[in-house]
Amino acid sequence: MLAYLLRRLLYAIPILIGVNLVTFALFFVVNTPDDMARMQLGVKRVTPEAIARWKAERGYDRPLFINARAEGIGALTDTIFFAKSARMFAGDFGRAEDGRDITREIVSRMGPSLAVALPTFALGLLATVSSALLLVFFRATRLDFWGVVLCVAMMSVSGLFYIIGGQFLVGKLWRLAPISGFGDGLDAWKFVILPVAIGVVSGFGASTRWYRTIFLEEIGKDYVRTARAKGLSEAAVLFRHVLGNGLIPILTGVVAVIPLLFMGSLLTESFFGIPGLGSYTIDAIAAQDFAVVRAMVFIGSALYIAGLILTDVSYTLVDPRIRLDG
Repeated sequence: MLAYLLRRLLYAIPILIGVNLVTFALFFVVNTPDDMARMQLGVKRVTPEAIARWKAERGYDRPLFINARAEGIGALTDTIFFAKSARMFAGDFGRAEDGRDITREIVSRMGPSLAVALPTFALGLLATVSSALLLVFFRATRLDFWGVVLCVAMMSVSGLFYIIGGQFLVGKLWRLAPISGFGDGLDAWKFVILPVAIGVVSGFGASTRWYRTIFLEEIGKDYVRTARAKGLSEAAVLFRHVLGNGLIPILTGVVAVIPLLFMGSLLTESFFGIPGLGSYTIDAIAAQDFAVVRAMVFIGSALYIAGLILTDVSYTLVDPRIRLDG
């Protein structure tokens, strides 16, 4: 197990470096510091002196990769790449355009993002897996038919409709929960309950239909027929055997959600005024704050790689036949 984890971590390092290089190229080669200065200062009537001053204030006046004027190690460290990209591996994301420390902002905003994302993930997984098992248990019946119809109808509706409709119906019409904002401590629950409920409902149709397909595929296999031949009830076969074997593809799909647990939902946080990482990213894009956007791209890549490693390890917990030491 330890050897496997070390191998995967070693594989992850060049991938993360590659993502960092591609991101750097997009922000500093395709979109040069001069272009950034013009977008920040305004394209019309911007002077070369103003561009040079803007670049000097932010450290964008240095060479990209190699500083021929510096001596020794300074030839590599006194560059834009080292100051703006390489330092991210040490957790130093620099400062935003407004002067605030990006690392401090990320740490402070992670709590609100997790307060929304974790309940949405846990409740959504419980609701969709349970509903899929129920539809499979009553497969080829009217309950199964209308359940699939409902899932297809729900997944055909845009997530933005659920947000706006939920805010209008629950927040404005019924006045059961605040439409936007966030509170400190235990007061935060009343601001979280509506976005969590909308998050669960908006993803219910697609996830339930997908899990139903997985369980239907498992229920037609030989080990299920053997379990029935031994006298096990349909419920025992479903929950003891089908659910366990169906967890492997489910875990693979869960990987895509892991970065969102930490980085937040862009739409949900923006519409509900939650000061999390999702709204932080949207605000940075709107303000053309390239330092924040680069930091969020890097963090998202690192979290996704970590999720892949955790998923491979979790396979051994649901399927002992899989060995990671080989």
